[in-house]
Amino acid sequence: MLKEKVEKALNEQIELEQFSSQLYLAMASWAEKNGYNGTANFLYEHSDEEREHMLKLFHYVNDRGSHAIVPQSEKPESEYKSVQKVFEEIYEHEKMISEKINQLVGICYEEKDFTTVNFLQWYVAEQIEEENLFGTILDKLNLLGGDKAKMYMFDNEMEKLTTAPPSDTSL
Repeated sequence: MLKEKVEKALNEQIELEQFSSQLYLAMASWAEKNGYNGTANFLYEHSDEEREHMLKLFHYVNDRGSHAIVPQSEKPESEYKSVQKVFEEIYEHEKMISEKINQLVGICYEEKDFTTVNFLQWYVAEQIEEENLFGTILDKLNLLGGDKAKMYMFDNEMEKLTTAPPSDTSL
């Protein structure tokens, strides 16, 4: 059974991962509505990935004999000024998530819960990848300077970053 402080912190992280999923879903919807289908598919996939991160934590809490709590959903913004602004927000969000994961690991060390520290190492490594990915995307967007023709090419490149084929929306 997890110590109360660790269980509480893990449930808070579950809530953050759920919000991340909802945030990327809202951003994907905005991108799709504005004709950035490659970016939308990339963000839809990332939304699913964040939900998987949440479920991994959820199962871990329950598997340890504690109680994972379904968080209440905070509604993310639904309108964005540009693809650039979307990725700037994502990058800042991922840096915040990294900080929260580090704080969670710190709590586990304080509580001498080394099993959970070990479990969380996957999240630590994942956040390095996430920050690098979104930092690189922002670097590319900065090079484009808002040129619409280049944004079209950027959007096509975003499609290539998805692992699943785009969903058929003609049904």
